[in-house]
Amino acid sequence: MLLECNGVLGHSAVDTVWSVEQIVEQNLLFRTDSSFAQLYMPFDALLFFGDNGGGDQFAFVQTPQRPDVFVWEHETDSRRWVAGDLRDYLGRSLAEGGDDWYQ
Repeated sequence: MLLECNGVLGHSAVDTVWSVEQIVEQNLLFRTDSSFAQLYMPFDALLFFGDNGGGDQFAFVQTPQRPDVFVWEHETDSRRWVAGDLRDYLGRSLAEGGDDWYQ
């Protein structure tokens, strides 16, 4: 998908799927910013690829590797399942009519 469109804009111009550059940038930030390490559980198992425009991030689980999409809620540091795979995530996030579709 990234080769075809390099990201997907959702409702209210939210980055439903980031560009390749943003995926790299954000994942490096989450893994190297010392303030994140003090505030949150480790992010090593997650590969972030999009957000809701309000601080929550969406990610694939890399360890153990699986197609499921989880949301990381920045205010509580919770991580929970929201979709079975990328197709399911896109269907849910683009069809529900709002950027908080996963609530």
